[in-house]
Amino acid sequence: EHPDPAPVEDCYAGLVWTAKHAAELGINPERLLIAGGSAGGGLAAGTALLARDRAFPRLSHQVLVCPMLDDRFETHSSRMLDGEGIWDRNSNLYGWTALLGDRRGGPDVSPYAAPARAEDLSGLPRTYLDTGSAEVFRDEVLIYARRLSEAGVSVDLHMWGGGFHAFDGMAAHAALSRASAATREEFIRRALEE
Repeated sequence: EHPDPAPVEDCYAGLVWTAKHAAELGINPERLLIAGGSAGGGLAAGTALLARDRAFPRLSHQVLVCPMLDDRFETHSSRMLDGEGIWDRNSNLYGWTALLGDRRGGPDVSPYAAPARAEDLSGLPRTYLDTGSAEVFRDEVLIYARRLSEAGVSVDLHMWGGGFHAFDGMAAHAALSRASAATREEFIRRALEE
């Protein structure tokens, strides 16, 4: 209904509003954190890139949970699940096409829509990334984490063995889900207290 660039621009507008109203919201403006999961993780990463490039607001951390980062389908994991699981190759094609239309996979895709396309990842906030080992986004998350680290960004990367896309929401009481949630919550707690 609202393709690129509307989603990331909406997120950025919300972030700017929050930063400008931090005092009345009781938020420490030095501890602004952005987070999202799946497509929301891609939006959070794109919004962090926009905030860096527009020089406001300054984010202290980003939390990217099984984020959707790359529209090009070049990794093994982006093709390994076909007709299996909650989010497979076909779901991913549908999601990227809904966002980008005919531009999906082509040369004219903004890094704010597909953050894996960003050439420069320096200057981004400390980043928490997680993914399951049995998930479509696994390889693009690992590549993004490596590239962030190479750009000088502090990265906390977690790959959960046997985890499928959104496992922590679908099977919230499973031991793996509890461990991933506790790890993420601890990162956020420390981020807000530092």
